[in-house]
Amino acid sequence: MSLRVAFQMDPIEHVDINADSTFRIALEAGRRGHELSVYTPDKLIFREGRVMARARPVTLRAKVGAHVTFGPEETLDLAACDVVWLRQDPPFDMGYITTTHLLEMIHPGTLVVNDPFWVRNHPEKLLVLQFPDLTPPTMIARDLATIRAFKAEHGDVILKPLYGNGGAGVFRLDPNDRNLASLHELFTGINREPLIVQKYLPAVSAGDKRIILVEGEPIGAINRVPADGETRSNMHVGGRPEKIGLSARDREICAAIGPLLREKGQIFVGIDVIGEWLTEINLTSPTGLQELERFDGTNGAALIWDAIEARRAA
Repeated sequence: MSLRVAFQMDPIEHVDINADSTFRIALEAGRRGHELSVYTPDKLIFREGRVMARARPVTLRAKVGAHVTFGPEETLDLAACDVVWLRQDPPFDMGYITTTHLLEMIHPGTLVVNDPFWVRNHPEKLLVLQFPDLTPPTMIARDLATIRAFKAEHGDVILKPLYGNGGAGVFRLDPNDRNLASLHELFTGINREPLIVQKYLPAVSAGDKRIILVEGEPIGAINRVPADGETRSNMHVGGRPEKIGLSARDREICAAIGPLLREKGQIFVGIDVIGEWLTEINLTSPTGLQELERFDGTNGAALIWDAIEARRAA
């Protein structure tokens, strides 16, 4: 089966080919003989009933400094593609949301991965709210007095923007911290969105586990350990990836959320687990495929394409 595949992503010429999950997915697609094109979100177009993009065909190779060769840019009718990948990094802002509305117009005739309707309606920090038995005490609010009361109850909390990503703007406020009002003033001065507050989990010092699911089934995990003196475990802010297996609790969490992910067309998902608790369900642009492959030998990109090819053949 040869598929015509387009990737809506950040500029592929600038990615770290030894870490980027989108590159690994695209490389696997090329090895399977699929025809590949790439475009950035600003090249997406709606015109007179058609969803198009100014895209470039690409040939990829696992060679640092020479990993991509571009063909000439063309106007690509995305409805003529078999698969379109929604893979640009957040922020999850109105620009991102607009792309989901446009791509929804061609789905499922063209398979958009992940399903853009549910990517839009299930942001990572909101989807977990459907599973209160699996998550630590969590509150979403903008009112300072309400946030103060939550902090007073739980003592040690994490405060972060609701639609942030990559660990940006994540603050730990311990019982002795006096910065809540200042941070609230900072965040509310930037935008009109609420904040998310979560009870701090000391187990994060041992790592924040990223579990990768394909079609709602876990295929493996990596552990991301914060750097010394750091609360955040995100790898691009110094978190160290380590090999780790799946615990009985991890499998319990995956079994609880997997059916919903399958039902909503979320083929490639990364969830975050700290200790015994689910903290995020990442649908927008999950990562971790290359680290998992290095640690466990699990070719997650191949499993993802097996799932996509099965859907296209159905």
